[in-house]
Amino acid sequence: MGTGIGNWLVKHSKVRPETLALIYNDRRFTYVELNERVNMLANAFLQIGIRKGDRVNALLLNTNEMIESMFACAKIGAILVPINFRLSVDEVQYIVNDSRAYHFIYDGRMKPLIDKLRLIETSIQTFIHVGSQPHPEDAVYEELLTNASISELEFDVKLDDVHLMMYTSGTTGRPKGAMLTHGNTQWNAINSIHSTPFDHTDITLSVAPLFHIGGMSVFTTPLLYKGGTVILDDVFDPVRIMQKIHDEKITCLFLVPAMWQALMNVPNFESYDISSLRFAVSGGAPCPITVIEFFQSRNIPFYEGFGLTETAPFVSILDKENTLRKNGSVGKEPMHTSVRIVDPNGRDVPPGQVGELIVNGPNVMAGYWNKPEETQEAIKNGWFYTGDLAKFDDEGFIYIVDRKKDMIITGGENVYPIEIEQVLYRHPNISEVAIIGYPDEKWGESIKAVVALNDQSKTLSVVDVAAYLEGKIARFKIPKQVEVVDALPRNATGKILKTVLRQKP
Repeated sequence: MGTGIGNWLVKHSKVRPETLALIYNDRRFTYVELNERVNMLANAFLQIGIRKGDRVNALLLNTNEMIESMFACAKIGAILVPINFRLSVDEVQYIVNDSRAYHFIYDGRMKPLIDKLRLIETSIQTFIHVGSQPHPEDAVYEELLTNASISELEFDVKLDDVHLMMYTSGTTGRPKGAMLTHGNTQWNAINSIHSTPFDHTDITLSVAPLFHIGGMSVFTTPLLYKGGTVILDDVFDPVRIMQKIHDEKITCLFLVPAMWQALMNVPNFESYDISSLRFAVSGGAPCPITVIEFFQSRNIPFYEGFGLTETAPFVSILDKENTLRKNGSVGKEPMHTSVRIVDPNGRDVPPGQVGELIVNGPNVMAGYWNKPEETQEAIKNGWFYTGDLAKFDDEGFIYIVDRKKDMIITGGENVYPIEIEQVLYRHPNISEVAIIGYPDEKWGESIKAVVALNDQSKTLSVVDVAAYLEGKIARFKIPKQVEVVDALPRNATGKILKTVLRQKP
């Protein structure tokens, strides 16, 4: 059946058939059961017309249906496109139409957004409903499975076929679909297993959203490759997470720094037995040293990872021996990935000097969907140009210095200022706007809008800006602070100097 990732489930169902593969609430699936459900879904996909190369949109939470949909697509050579459920309907519409998807799987809890999506023009021909009370015209997920064959599929799916497309915002303000191949996901898993103490007896809790590459592929896909157990949770509640570690004997956990901080602040922290945790990984933003010290003092080895959607995501990891000694670093490259830091002419810079971080390896994406120019700009001679400014120290540890793209990371969510700026420029009283991040103890960074007004006799408050942006962009992108200035600082060529704005108290 080829060499695609669908084969993982086939192998594990033979080698460790009774091992629990997936747990979601009260649903528990062994590898045999998961493989059977995936086969039924894949056969159902074929029946409703999904073919190799087709994009299948998924507006799903961290549920078994998300994992099943990904593997079902993988078995027939289709491409799953997970969509961030926090986006506005306009943002979802853009991804649907850009990916040219005919099939859209959604969680019933997303009904208000789907109702709006039905009223606007999209490429969707079939909605597939997960949960109860479906729309009368929709296909129903569990009914599709019940009526489909359980037989194994014999598709020639290769490692260089695309199986996952994740949308990542670019400097143009429009998101781009990063095409990740079966090989990208498999080599990322191999890198992860090589760099952390993974074992097939491990149990992880995937609570970081699976529509993000961090939630999907820091622990979730690597552990399914290894044959371990993945517990899914679609609500981040720190007390509930602590209880789950205690009850399910979770052995490894990936969270973004804001989530780790929330766990630290759980009342009666010491009353939970979390001694089963063998190691922890933080990623998505720099982790405060106080968080690392807190967990390491409780004998939980702490790793810090760095990655991007386009690299599936593993670029580097700071191991447990160096998390305190090299705090602020993102560590070193894994076994099967190479990292360089180069000047604008593509020449390597010496240690201590800042340049652009570039990445090469079998985990680098196939390119951006339907965007040959952007792909050519991003991938040169096999090297992916990350747009991140970084430096090596004398021991070869990597430090990210700044984001060339001015990206803001708030609570593990990537926010690109230009997306917000483009919407705010349409406000009748805004003549100039710059979006910047500022340090936030809880979220890592929060968003600030610095604006100049057309009519300076009027005011513009945070509440006004929030009301204007409501429904136009996702709520997590709405600025928490607004500063009104006479004019924005610019350089000789007219470019806004965000560095100057960031330096202001």
